[in-house]
Amino acid sequence: MQKLRHTLFSLLFIAIVFVNGQDRDSIKNCIDSVVYGAIKTEAFPGCVIYASIGDSLIFLKSYGYHTYDSIRRVAVNDIYDLASITKVVGGTLAMMKLYESGHYNLDDPIGDYITKLGRKVGRVTFREAMAHQAGLYPWIPYHQESRKKNGKFRNRTVSNEQDDEYNFELTDSLYLHRDFYSKIRKMIRKSDVSKERKYRYSGIFFYLIPELVKNLTDTSYQDYLAHHFYTPLSAVTTTFNPLQKFSKEQIVPTEIDTFFRMEAIHGKVHDEGAIMMKGISGNAGLFSNAEDLSKVMTLLVNEGHIDSVQLLKPQTIQLFTSAQYPNNENRRGLGFDKPLLQYDSIRSSVAKSASYASYGHTGYTGTLAWADPENDLIFIFLTNRVYPSRTYRAIYDLNVRPTIHQYLYDYLKANSINNEYPVEITK
Repeated sequence: MQKLRHTLFSLLFIAIVFVNGQDRDSIKNCIDSVVYGAIKTEAFPGCVIYASIGDSLIFLKSYGYHTYDSIRRVAVNDIYDLASITKVVGGTLAMMKLYESGHYNLDDPIGDYITKLGRKVGRVTFREAMAHQAGLYPWIPYHQESRKKNGKFRNRTVSNEQDDEYNFELTDSLYLHRDFYSKIRKMIRKSDVSKERKYRYSGIFFYLIPELVKNLTDTSYQDYLAHHFYTPLSAVTTTFNPLQKFSKEQIVPTEIDTFFRMEAIHGKVHDEGAIMMKGISGNAGLFSNAEDLSKVMTLLVNEGHIDSVQLLKPQTIQLFTSAQYPNNENRRGLGFDKPLLQYDSIRSSVAKSASYASYGHTGYTGTLAWADPENDLIFIFLTNRVYPSRTYRAIYDLNVRPTIHQYLYDYLKANSINNEYPVEITK
């Protein structure tokens, strides 16, 4: 605790110096101090930070190591598990394209498009579900369905042997049944839906997006995203199940799982629900390096343009990134997170200076992707704070991400007169 307090005091001192303008040109030193202090306190073993203002890349740097054994240094092009950032650069992107293509209306019930959801879940509208206003249950431990009370695996769930039925590798010794998704659907149908319509964060609907995409377009969810977004953006590393395309050495490990998979999670999605969907969901599952992730966020800030091609309409982006229920104490857009309605330095993941027009999402693994079209600022923070265990929470205690984010806004303000932003790149 004394070590943590000392680090917090150091970060506060640096912030005061920077904000007072005594060291306007040393953003690198400020960020370095925050990150090295966080690594020393074991907030995370390493990270990659990306920031751009307009067309100017102002910061791209890697820190630390893949794990605390200090063997493999983090490189700026390393691939991280994005966790819930998948909700906006995966599930929500698909929903945006489906919406502007006229496939559904936001106030339609989900059950009109996905069958056998039951009355409670099925009558929830797309708008309510995506803005976390539906009263849906926050999270379902799908993996627990695989075991009986005596510890043995249930039929048609998980097996220790691979065959045609159990064909997806969860670990070196665990294989998922090919139709386990039917059990996920059953658990969603039986899940609780609160009668009170107020903000309640839930990933439940986002697990259904791949099925919705398939129903409406006869195209797989991953192919739909690649065709409409990742391929045109040349976001090569933004992908599901990255081990199918990249070596383990390029992918940063996440957690040493001690309660389900019982092994180090490396190259496979950390989220238990997503791995039970064979690594592909709208809730989690995407991996990416920082630069490729920034391409998606830049697309949104650029009102859907990439070169001379329009991938999304400006009106669609404006709609989905706007708060849907601000008068009901809900800051959320459609899929997108937004700044708190009233800033709280303890609860916020982004800077106090982030405009209310800004949007993005955090990830459970410690990641953050945030875009501010009002200030033309994009901030990406990739890390594996859950290594070796999700009990490591110093990234929150130290306010690492909002502190660095605020430095970027201060830097933007200090340099806006000359509109000159020197680049810091460390490969």
